[in-house]
Amino acid sequence: MSLDREEYIEQQYFFRALGERMRQQVSTQELLVSIKDEILSTTRLPLALDFLAAELKLHGVMAAAMARLGHYFTAFQTYLVAEAENERGRFDFGTALEILHQEAGYRAAGATPQGIFLYEFEVLSRNRLRYDHGLDAIAADPIFDDDWRVWIQTVRRQVGIIDFADLLYVRSTYYRRQRAQRGVETAEPEAPTLFAEKEGKIAWANRRKDPMFLFAALQRQLGYPEVPRPRPVESEQSLLPQLARRLERVEHRLKLLEDEGKGGIDLTKFFGPGLEPPAGS
Repeated sequence: MSLDREEYIEQQYFFRALGERMRQQVSTQELLVSIKDEILSTTRLPLALDFLAAELKLHGVMAAAMARLGHYFTAFQTYLVAEAENERGRFDFGTALEILHQEAGYRAAGATPQGIFLYEFEVLSRNRLRYDHGLDAIAADPIFDDDWRVWIQTVRRQVGIIDFADLLYVRSTYYRRQRAQRGVETAEPEAPTLFAEKEGKIAWANRRKDPMFLFAALQRQLGYPEVPRPRPVESEQSLLPQLARRLERVEHRLKLLEDEGKGGIDLTKFFGPGLEPPAGS
């Protein structure tokens, strides 16, 4: 299910604040605790941040905790954080937070399935993330109905084989109107229309072109949200936060080893007020 508008507003603030303050070389766990006090207490985000901080202290990563909060964070949000936390990847954590900040703002303003899909698909394209896992995460978003999910899986199978502009164009009102004008008939039932006439026209005009031209035209003409540009990963400014996060994870693991050597690990200290250990722990 989709969240209330106030939840997205607070998420937008959280992702922006976390991204800005991580440049101050403060640990992510400390930032989660401090930002939680600034979040509107009538939302569910403070409880989510409590859980993220506890899991970060235990495992050194956020994505696994976000996956366990699937009723609050979308699968695509979790996927982006997981890719940013992947030590072997090149996807910058700061860029991920900017993307999540922008998307939360769009949802707060009243997102449409068309806008969310185009935004998240462009994120995958611009940042060279894996289409298979990324599109699976997009399809799991509750903003999409069954017709959308079937089409997203079609895109997953055909992306790279069929031009993306064509995939969009044939699901538009513009395509149906052109077929009707030419008197084209088919015995098979037509697939559901997912895009309006304007999207179809823009897709038609951008066939056989770089998909980035299509995204830019949709943003100019129809006001779809723009995707933050990837940061250069080679710069010292972006490398330092990555090294700091890796050192933080190493420190967590060493502390756990020390506790185990002293007679065992007390799991209760990893759970804040109102949080209970998971079943079976």
